[in-house]
Amino acid sequence: MKILHRIGYYLGGFSIGLVLLALFLNGRGVSCEYNYGPEGRVLKNIRTKTLKYSSKSQLFIDSKAIDTASISHILKKGDIDFSKSEPRNKPCGIYFIYGETKDNKKVEFYIENCDSIATMQTIKLLN
Repeated sequence: MKILHRIGYYLGGFSIGLVLLALFLNGRGVSCEYNYGPEGRVLKNIRTKTLKYSSKSQLFIDSKAIDTASISHILKKGDIDFSKSEPRNKPCGIYFIYGETKDNKKVEFYIENCDSIATMQTIKLLN
């Protein structure tokens, strides 16, 4: 069999497989995010939960120092410092998350990550 025939069969089978995958996985909540490391999984886990604010962090938000859109942005693009976090804390792990907002403000906060609710404990603005 010629090499061109082999390449044609391969590409034909590959394209049929892609179409079948698109049909079977369409609408099932499958995500193909690029970050599968522990940091990306924790941030995604926190984003999927209801986010509550402690009284201390709610006062910080009410003072207009930062808004909830900036917090959401950091929960998507931010980083976790596992050396300052307590992920194995019972019953809820506590994570130290830091990052920059869209207007280049550096922010750090602690989030308590429970089974169904994530609670913002403290917020600190560095700029």
